[in-house]
Amino acid sequence: MHSFFVRWGVCAALAIFAMVGHAQAAQHRSTTKKHVVSKVKIKAKAGSRHAVARVVPVAARAPVHKQQAVANGPLAVKSNAALVVDQETQEVLFRKNDQAVLPIASITKLMTGVLISEAKLPMDETITITQDDVDTEKGSSSRLSVGTELSRGELLHLALMSSENRAAHALGRTYPGGLSVFVSLMNAKAKALGMQDTNYEEPTGLNSRNQSSAKDLATLVNYAYNDALLRELSTSPDYQVAVGNRMLQFRNTNLLVNNPSWEIGLQKTGYIREAGRCLVMQAKVAGRKLIMVFLDSAGKLTRIADAERVRRWVESSSQLRHVPVASVEMLQLTP
Repeated sequence: MHSFFVRWGVCAALAIFAMVGHAQAAQHRSTTKKHVVSKVKIKAKAGSRHAVARVVPVAARAPVHKQQAVANGPLAVKSNAALVVDQETQEVLFRKNDQAVLPIASITKLMTGVLISEAKLPMDETITITQDDVDTEKGSSSRLSVGTELSRGELLHLALMSSENRAAHALGRTYPGGLSVFVSLMNAKAKALGMQDTNYEEPTGLNSRNQSSAKDLATLVNYAYNDALLRELSTSPDYQVAVGNRMLQFRNTNLLVNNPSWEIGLQKTGYIREAGRCLVMQAKVAGRKLIMVFLDSAGKLTRIADAERVRRWVESSSQLRHVPVASVEMLQLTP
C-alpha cells in the first residue's frame, strides 16, 4: 500500500509539473507575440500613418550577387563587375570580377561607333529607318519612326549619346556588305584589340549574347578615346534633329555629362534586363586620366553612385599612386 501511494505521488507531481510548463510556454508565446505586434505598431507609427507592415522573405534580406568581389580594396563599389585603370600608367586602381563575362547591353554601340568612324563613310549620306531597324528582340520603343530620314552622322550621334537602338541598327544595316558583314567586323576588331572575352551578335546591344568583360571593355574605351569624333559625340549633353516638320530633342543617357564636377572624355551607358545597368567612361579625376567600367548594376543610379565613389576616393587619396591592388597590377590596354 505504501508503495502505491508513493507511485501515485510521483505521477501527480509529474502531471502538475507538466501543466506548469505548458502554462509558462503559453505565457511566453503570448508575450512574444505582443512584443512583435508592439514593434510593428511602433515602426508603422514612426513612419507615416499609412505605413503597412509586411513580411519580408529571408531571401530578400540578403541578395546573392552574381559574382563575388575579387579585391575590393577600400571601395564599396556596388556594381557586380568593375574596373578602374590609370589610362597613362595602366595601373589597376580597383578591380572586382573584371574578367567575368557578362551581357553588355548598349555598351555594344561603342564598338559600332568605332567601325562607322574608321570606315570613313560619308557622314552626310541620308539613311532611312526601315522596318528592319525595329526592335523585335525586346520590343523597345523609339522616337525614330519607320520612314525617318537622317544623315549617317546624325544617326551616329544619337546612337552614342542617347543610345538610340534604331539608329545603331541602321548604321550596321547600311554598312557596305550589310549587317552580317558589319557584325563580323565587330568581332574581328575585338579580336585585333585583344578582347578575348568579347562577342557581338548585332550592333545595338539588345541581344543578351553581346557579351564582354570589364577588362575587355577597358581596352575598348582606351582605343575609342583616340577617336576625336567618338569623344565629341558620346559626351554631347543634348542634340536636336529635324524629323519631317518637327524638331526632336535628345539628351545624353549619362547624367554625369552635365555635372560640372566631372571632366568626361568618352562615355557610354547600357541597359537590358539581363545585363543590368552598365557604364564605361574615360574621365579626368584629380589630374589623372582614368578608365572606369561598371557592369551589372542594380537600380538606375547605382552605376552613377559607383563612379562618384571612385572620384571621391581618388580625390581624397593623396598617396593613391602608391596604393597596390593585389601588388601593383598593370593592365595592358593595347595589343
